[in-house]
Amino acid sequence: MSFLTRTYPFKQSKHLLKDSSIFGFIIWVILYFLQPFGLCLYQGNKCFVATLFGLVTFGCHITYAATILKYLHQTIKPWRIWHEGVAILGLIFIIAFGNFLLFSYLFHYTITFSLFLLFLNWTIIIGIFLTTLSIGMQYNRTLRERMEELLRNTTKEQEDVSITIHDTNVRGNDLSIAINDLLYMEAQKNNVSVCFLKEGNVVAVDIHTTLTHALEELKEFENIFQCHRSFAVNVNNITSARGNSNGYQLTLGNCTNIIPVSRRFVPKLKTYLT
Repeated sequence: MSFLTRTYPFKQSKHLLKDSSIFGFIIWVILYFLQPFGLCLYQGNKCFVATLFGLVTFGCHITYAATILKYLHQTIKPWRIWHEGVAILGLIFIIAFGNFLLFSYLFHYTITFSLFLLFLNWTIIIGIFLTTLSIGMQYNRTLRERMEELLRNTTKEQEDVSITIHDTNVRGNDLSIAINDLLYMEAQKNNVSVCFLKEGNVVAVDIHTTLTHALEELKEFENIFQCHRSFAVNVNNITSARGNSNGYQLTLGNCTNIIPVSRRFVPKLKTYLT
């Protein structure tokens, strides 16, 4: 029960038209290509019928989200996980009812409560898939927005800050760069490869040191984050993060390399995004 009373971590989507269009299109794809619920036996224009059900789903979703769901978000604070669950059930009910009326009209079925319950059962089956998709879309959108906000705020604070990574070799050369130019560091045997931006281009320089030693030198900067036993990244420059609790993959700046985040470092990564 404690999980259900937690604050829902995602903001209400502002992409109402886009989200409704995606759900309507998915319904069309499922009905037209998979032809479930006996649609394969229909002798008429199946594409037209699938389009009608997709349009009804689109209309129900956008109407529900723009009226009932919007009102609930404005009046219920804070919005909790169980609130979201009830709201999703309400959406499934509205979509089921709208498509049930269309189904009865198209195929000349008598409107009965038992038939509606059967149709509601079908809608719930598809709704599980749509709900999973919806949560995934919201998660990735929220993650991207928080990344962008983090990048703007921290980068501005450190505009004039420089860092130095010391080479432990007697004849080695230390590396001094602006902290905002640092992308990531990678441990490579007895060296650390430092990847950074120089005049807009991605450059990598090997420094004779260990990743542990380099991180110790930079420990005052909270945005330098060890994400893997062999990698540390500058959180300021993360442009995308994909994955789940088992691990993430990061891209930074203009660099095409994918930087892994191992499972043990995922909780700390999430602290930057909340």
